Amino acid sequence: MAGFVFLCAAALLLTAGGAIPPPEEAARMARFVLHSCDWGALATLSTQEGLRGRPFANIFSLSDGPPGPFSGSGVPYLYLTDMEISVQDLEINSNASLTVSLAETPYCKKHRYDPQNPLCAHIIFCGSIVKVNDSEAGLAKKALFSRHPEMESWPKDHNWFFAKFNITNIWVLDYFGGLKIVTPEEYYSVKP
Repeated sequence: MAGFVFLCAAALLLTAGGAIPPPEEAARMARFVLHSCDWGALATLSTQEGLRGRPFANIFSLSDGPPGPFSGSGVPYLYLTDMEISVQDLEINSNASLTVSLAETPYCKKHRYDPQNPLCAHIIFCGSIVKVNDSEAGLAKKALFSRHPEMESWPKDHNWFFAKFNITNIWVLDYFGGLKIVTPEEYYSVKP
């Protein structure tokens, strides 16, 4: 039920007039797209036999805060286990990139934008994955479990932990003319 409520809220948010930030507000667009997405593609450098040192992308559920406008922190939180193949990569090298796209929302389909069309905005974050400390764990739990309620019932013997994507670089592709670079300072200083 919570997933359905979020989907309806996301659809309303994305179809509301003026909800999508204009192309000249790249930092706001980055915050908007992240908050609109429930998952992203996380790329690591593989440590697996036969793939060692090669790029490896995997899908992860994420959240920067509970659903709804203006409730996102901008911090991509994840719920991870050491049993996951990409997490094993991160234990050796915590550097990663994370891509989120409005293609996962109703917005691009409504406008008939192909996911590769720049108007179907996507954001590429570079940085590293770090476990959250005890003081941030409650915030991460609320952000993730509000959007992904089934996480609460995932097997306890998998030793799940809360982590965040520590952003160092941001690229925004939301219009024609190429990528826009947004600094983390710009990103965190704007309201989505």
